[in-house]
Amino acid sequence: MTRRVSVVIVDDHELVRSGVRGALADDIDVLAEAADVDEALDALVHQRPDVVLLDVHLPGGNGSAVISGAAARGVETVFLALSASDAAEDVIEVIRAGARGYITKTISSDDLNDAIRRVADGDAVFSPRLAGFVLDAFAGVIEAPDDPELDQLTNREQEVLRLLARGYAYKEIARRLTISIKTVETHASSVLRKLQLSNRHELTDWAHRRRLI
Repeated sequence: MTRRVSVVIVDDHELVRSGVRGALADDIDVLAEAADVDEALDALVHQRPDVVLLDVHLPGGNGSAVISGAAARGVETVFLALSASDAAEDVIEVIRAGARGYITKTISSDDLNDAIRRVADGDAVFSPRLAGFVLDAFAGVIEAPDDPELDQLTNREQEVLRLLARGYAYKEIARRLTISIKTVETHASSVLRKLQLSNRHELTDWAHRRRLI
């Protein structure tokens, strides 16, 4: 008999959560869904799933915050990152935090179900192109991309940069990072000034060239 696997889906987009739920096989049970870090931690404490399908960018923090928060609350579960991002730094960050795998949202339904079952059984699972990032990072080949321009920016400015480049409005960025809209505007101006860019279009092109989004 096929082992049943219980999951919690963590993603801030309702349509994504609905699509993932609809793609899951009959032997995978969805115990709960969550749209942000706090909802995710509450669901994990109460539901104790076998596997957490975890987006890496969430309101109120990121996937790493969910993983560390779950550990602090004594929740034993397996995290499988499911993200639109295939940026090396996103992959490395969430794996270092403790995720057992990282797959992108272009994955097929069959492969998604297989990945869930495999991480539940103790395997590590990665979309093919992403495995090299992890191997390189943990071999010490890349601690972080060597980019003097990016290194000019503070950690918060880099967070704002990535969200701007992904097309989020100032209000949404403020909500995701739990800062004021005025603070987002200040960081955005600082990013453009430091990188000598004129507008968001140029910023998006700059970020794409460096595979930051």
